[in-house]
Amino acid sequence: MKDYSPRSDLLADRVVLVTGASAGLGRTASLAFARHGATVALLARDEAKLEAVYDEIVAAGGPEPAMFPFDLAVADDRGLETLAGAIGHHLKRLDGLLHSAHLFHSLTPLALQTLDQWQALMRVNLIAPFALTRACLPLLRQAVDASVVFTGETHGHQPRAFWGGYAVAKSGLETLTRIWADELGADSTVRINTLIPGQVATTLRARTHPGLSPDTLLRPDDLMPWYLYLMGKDSLSVQGQTLECQP
Repeated sequence: MKDYSPRSDLLADRVVLVTGASAGLGRTASLAFARHGATVALLARDEAKLEAVYDEIVAAGGPEPAMFPFDLAVADDRGLETLAGAIGHHLKRLDGLLHSAHLFHSLTPLALQTLDQWQALMRVNLIAPFALTRACLPLLRQAVDASVVFTGETHGHQPRAFWGGYAVAKSGLETLTRIWADELGADSTVRINTLIPGQVATTLRARTHPGLSPDTLLRPDDLMPWYLYLMGKDSLSVQGQTLECQP
């Protein structure tokens, strides 16, 4: 996929919602989507960081994005439905949804992880992506074709010690993907897949692998061909899959 070369107008006239848009892969994907013509709906907790991404997109000549400061850790059905309604009201459509927001505590033995930690990890990393997708599904179904991309995790796909609740939540996204794709059916105009970035030079990777030099890792920009492929029409036949950027 590193050789995938998307057209410059791949996402023209499309609206894409990105969670976790203020930093890391979510920020990089937001900028990439805008460069390829998308109107990006930026969602994250930190309004100041969202404004910085907004300004960067505008300065680069991309379509004017929209900002939605929102905390997925405290979201409920009513709030998510209100959010989906606001997107429909202001942007008139929704063609894509990238779930890039995440919550991570630390690498810890299961015996030392708490109920409160697990509840928070499940809520942000698994429950919120499900609930936000469900709230946005009516909008997504109105599109000619729409793509939902969950962000998986290597250690959710291949569990390892100390990853605990974070890995369990991320592994749930793969099951959610398969169930939802099966329920939507092969003829659905909405496709749902999980993308596993692998080892990338982000702040999360610096926390989990402090001994790794960032120079030995791929940069977020290196993975954008995968993100653009899944969000654009070239992936129309890809449904219910878990894909690894670095298998």
